[in-house]
Amino acid sequence: MQKSVRYNEGHALYLALLARKEGTKRGYLSKKTAETNRWHEKWFALYQNVLFYFEGEQSARPAGMYMLEGCNCERVAAPKGCAAGSAKDAALDKQHYFTVLFGHEGQKPLELRCEDEVDGDEWVEAIHQASYSDILIEREVLMQKYIHLVQIVETEKVAANQLRHQLEDQDTEIERLKSEIVALNKTKEKMRPYQGNQEDEDPDIKKIKKVQSFMRGWLCRRKWKTIVQDYICSPHAESMRKRNQIVFNMVEAESEYVHQLYVLVNCFLRPLRMAASSKKPPISHDDVSSIFLNSETIMFLHEIFHQGLKARIANWPTLILADLFDILLPMLNIYQEFVRNHQYSLQVLANCKQNRDFDKLLKQYEANPACEGRMLETFLTYPMFQIPRYIITLHELLAHTPHEHVERKSLEFAKSKLEELSRVMHDEVSDTENIRKNLAIERTIVEGCDILLDTSQTFIRQGSLIQVPSVERGKLSKVRLGSLSLKKEGERQCFLFTKHFLICTRSSGGKLHLLKTGGVLSLMECTLVEETEASDDDCTLNSAVSTKGSGQVFGHLDFKLVVEPTDAPPFTVVLLAPSRQEKAAWTSDISQCIDNIRCNGLMTIVFEENSKVTVPHMIKSDARLHRDDVDICFSKTLNSCKVPQIRYASVERLLERLTDLRFLSIDFLNTFLHTYRIFTTAAVVLEKLSDIYRRPFTSIPVRSLELFFATSQNSRGEYLADGKSPHLCRKFSSPPPLSLSRTSSPARTRKLSLTSSCNKLRRSIRRAAVLETVSVDRTIPESSSVVDTAELSPCRSPSTPRHLRYRQPGVQTADNSHCSVSPASAFAIATAAAGHGSPPGFNNSERTCDKEFIIRRAATNRVLNVLRHWVSKHSQDFELNNELKMNVLNLLEEVLRDPDLLPQERKATANILRTLSQDDQDDNHLKIEDIIQMPDCPKPECFETLSAMELAEQITLLDHVVFRSIPYEEFLGQGWMKVDKNERTPYIMKTSQHFNDMSNLVASQIMSYADVASRAGAIEKWVAVADICRCLHNYNGVLEITSALNRSAVYRLKKTWAKVSKQTKALMDKLQKTVSSEGRFKNLREMLKNCNPPAVPYLGMYLTDLAFIEEGTPNFTEEGLVNFSKMRMISHIIREIRQFQQTSYRIEHQQKVTHYLLDKTLIIDEDTLYELSLKIEPRLPA
Repeated sequence: MQKSVRYNEGHALYLALLARKEGTKRGYLSKKTAETNRWHEKWFALYQNVLFYFEGEQSARPAGMYMLEGCNCERVAAPKGCAAGSAKDAALDKQHYFTVLFGHEGQKPLELRCEDEVDGDEWVEAIHQASYSDILIEREVLMQKYIHLVQIVETEKVAANQLRHQLEDQDTEIERLKSEIVALNKTKEKMRPYQGNQEDEDPDIKKIKKVQSFMRGWLCRRKWKTIVQDYICSPHAESMRKRNQIVFNMVEAESEYVHQLYVLVNCFLRPLRMAASSKKPPISHDDVSSIFLNSETIMFLHEIFHQGLKARIANWPTLILADLFDILLPMLNIYQEFVRNHQYSLQVLANCKQNRDFDKLLKQYEANPACEGRMLETFLTYPMFQIPRYIITLHELLAHTPHEHVERKSLEFAKSKLEELSRVMHDEVSDTENIRKNLAIERTIVEGCDILLDTSQTFIRQGSLIQVPSVERGKLSKVRLGSLSLKKEGERQCFLFTKHFLICTRSSGGKLHLLKTGGVLSLMECTLVEETEASDDDCTLNSAVSTKGSGQVFGHLDFKLVVEPTDAPPFTVVLLAPSRQEKAAWTSDISQCIDNIRCNGLMTIVFEENSKVTVPHMIKSDARLHRDDVDICFSKTLNSCKVPQIRYASVERLLERLTDLRFLSIDFLNTFLHTYRIFTTAAVVLEKLSDIYRRPFTSIPVRSLELFFATSQNSRGEYLADGKSPHLCRKFSSPPPLSLSRTSSPARTRKLSLTSSCNKLRRSIRRAAVLETVSVDRTIPESSSVVDTAELSPCRSPSTPRHLRYRQPGVQTADNSHCSVSPASAFAIATAAAGHGSPPGFNNSERTCDKEFIIRRAATNRVLNVLRHWVSKHSQDFELNNELKMNVLNLLEEVLRDPDLLPQERKATANILRTLSQDDQDDNHLKIEDIIQMPDCPKPECFETLSAMELAEQITLLDHVVFRSIPYEEFLGQGWMKVDKNERTPYIMKTSQHFNDMSNLVASQIMSYADVASRAGAIEKWVAVADICRCLHNYNGVLEITSALNRSAVYRLKKTWAKVSKQTKALMDKLQKTVSSEGRFKNLREMLKNCNPPAVPYLGMYLTDLAFIEEGTPNFTEEGLVNFSKMRMISHIIREIRQFQQTSYRIEHQQKVTHYLLDKTLIIDEDTLYELSLKIEPRLPA
């Protein structure tokens, strides 16, 4: 061993182990002993700057070590004693020798040799690198430069002292000279001769001059006073006074803002940076940067701006501010970074506060008198409002700035630039979550997915569904209907967007793979079929199973998508939902997306082909859809219907958008139904829907009706001029009764899709018009017959349009002229083409050219669409409000009594009514109250008798039961942070309490053991439980256990942790990294994206997201408008939470385990735990 070097034996052994495994250079060398001058072969391993040698390659303990720092290694010649006299001497002569010379005094050189010259060169080079000789040389050079600079500084100091002494001498001389001048002046005054009185002047002349002087002064003062009073009373002076007051207030506000930034930087940022550099940092440098972002740069910028403002005030009353804003505007882009990451900043701060040391340190900083009792979160929020404050100030300033003012144009330009910057920042905050979600999903797909790179593609929902095997001749193969086989082979991860439906499989590594066939389904080519039972033996392509198959086998949990691509044969995708509730949610969202696409497509065809008005122009023609007004404000982002998203709006305008017959964006509908209780009530929403159904013409905006019936006015005259039948120009609200050809093949029928040309649409409507004039008894040739599959095809989604199916025409019709297609006709075909005949109680002839009938059908369809979405996805609203439920039931019963109701509308109404009136058959979930109220087990279990698997499964079951019980309305309003949080958010508080109880139980169980081995065994068992929870996707349980193990009472037990195995510690580190709050729970969010539900996320992650949104933006603007962009962000988070709530675990409840987990008598409070910890392992003396 090397002398005069202190080392820790355990650390040296650990380094030796690393050298054996990861050493820079390893191999056998011969070492010459200093005592006997003999050579011994050893196995050497070089790790960083330490050279270890072992007796052999398999030796676990090193025989010695050398510190190579500062040494010098060089090749040497063979010793002179090795003459080539014998074979042995010849062998020795072939050895290659090198010596390591150490820089320590009295340290003998290390002589080594090897047989291979290349190996020797590598050893010499490796030892040279490990000696850090280059660094030492560089250090010597830097030290010489430093000494040279110190000498220069000292010389400059001496010169400065000399100059200082000279200045002091000069000051003394100047004072002496001043005193001499004063003395000379006094002597001169005494020597001045006495001057006699001036010559006497006439007293009358003096009086006249005095009166004249008085009169001139009085007249001037009077005239000036009149001028000043007139100006003071003028409007210009009043405006200038207000303008100056605004400027003074702006300077005061800017001074206050600079002071706030100064406190943020000097009382928080810089002290925390110093704390992060300490030996035991309570926070890392990365977290400090994440919390404060670029606030220091913002402070420097505004200090410069504030100095400029004060300089302008010094030149008052001449106030020129425009040039200051011209300098400030280009630099205000730094606010984009701050605003974009402000949510992440607050999340990192909330996570750091969980560290007791950091929380204690932060409270000390907040106790600083300069903070005036304000918290760090308050200071971090101030920059969020600075840009709007500038806009308001400039708006007020321009209101009192004359149009001819020299600064008018510059201030208007500055205001427009600030407003543009504010809109960009607001849109980035609003849309960043959806874009991040799409890109995150795209990254998890191995093959990639280009459609997700489209920013207009809005994410709707995701989840696990089971894909039923392919259809063969209308029936499922019975071979693979087993639940186990279906679950293993058919489980799919599905993603719904506004335009596409993705079906993926997930590999064991968590990556997603799109299905080769049917992986990306365009909703434009899909038809949703909810009930797959057929009413006839002759099943069409849309049939998935026979009458006896689907409903009975799958318990009415299946639905299917009939895909008819334009460039491939049609196929059917049958999917199976875990529960009826999830099926209703999926079908409701899919049908709404299909509805939006087809409505937009029909309008595109109608307006472009008929009235030559494009859809964008149609939107521009209605200023209420894109132009800001006193009661609405739009963003630049377009929604799924290509209409600008609403930023702010009044409640009336939001309800108007909800019932606009032209479009209904699914993201708007989801946002509205998730958050409407913030700005209105359910009764108001239901009343609006009732008015739309009962009085559509008075409730729908006039402009909406005008555009709905916008069409060419010349088309009818053309037909009449050509002498054609007047029936050809009718606007059909539903198709006339058509002859059904039973002999025609279903495979030859075609669906009217949006991708087909408008000519096909015209031919279909023209054929319908011709057939209406023909007697029903008249035989229609097969080539020209229109196949109506209303009775044969299964019932579709109520909101999904049924399409007119027709065969390619084979006979010539009498009409070859241009056929006009109005939006009313297109809408009627899209919504009512499923009727096999006329509905009872209404005659086709009465419905001809009846605009009122068309509007009523459109209004009914919209009301049923919203109600279906509301009832299927927000059933809690009706469970908690019986009056609302009864009002909806009465409205639906009223709709059913309508004699003009179309068949699909009647079926949709009946489905909603049945869903609302029947008890939820799927609501047989276990509740935490039921578990607590269960009778005690006859033989209560203890920790030692329970296996890790049992504990992990039951912890997961309890966590999901508690997490699933939270109603989504508790996530609104940040009620969990209010004083009355237990009354406002009881289930969130129960979840938080359950988390704390489970964490306390883990810590208490470990501390209950007196001996070290038992405590170490308990830690290893709980870590194993946490790892099983990770495999079960229960990340809340993982955090419960890891937070318990990181408590100060457990973490300080060094003797106990020393007994824990290395594998357990490594696993513990892995689990902590998974649920770490670092990077806005980056790893946890990634795991949640890559896992198949069911899963239990950490609720605190979402609560911090919601807290940021609530604190950063108000619910209403100063004008009283609803901040709908904020509602949209809240809705995105709630939707993600509800996706994890809906899928339940298939874990059997074991009462003996849950009785142990919920036993509060085992829990020890925090103070007692720490006292017990000190008793087990007392503090070491300082």
